[in-house]
Amino acid sequence: QAQFVESGGGLVQPGGSLRLSCEASGFNVDEWAIAWFRQAPGKERQGVACISRSGVIGPYPSSVKGRFTISRDNAKNTAYLQMDSLKPEDTAVYYCATDGACRIIAPPYFSNWGQGTQVTVSS
Repeated sequence: QAQFVESGGGLVQPGGSLRLSCEASGFNVDEWAIAWFRQAPGKERQGVACISRSGVIGPYPSSVKGRFTISRDNAKNTAYLQMDSLKPEDTAVYYCATDGACRIIAPPYFSNWGQGTQVTVSS
């Protein structure tokens, strides 16, 4: 059964950094496009990063561009989200999921969701 386990979340001060991990089981991370999403309380789930099967990175939304970086380690079967210069508005539960491509980075197009990891940015 294909599934993800996210980790690396926590409490961080504004301006700080976190690296989230998304470890896959039941499939190889280079067989699918992998995206990171986030969902803040009362808000819709938003795609923040995507990496294709070939390793091409999709466009970042303006809210995280220049601060977030997605990557993948095939040997560890894990995808990562490096988050720098964190802001309070980055507070959310972060999820990873898979699709065939990074064409449309929206929840209806993705599957194999992990359980999420909480990121809280606060002083």
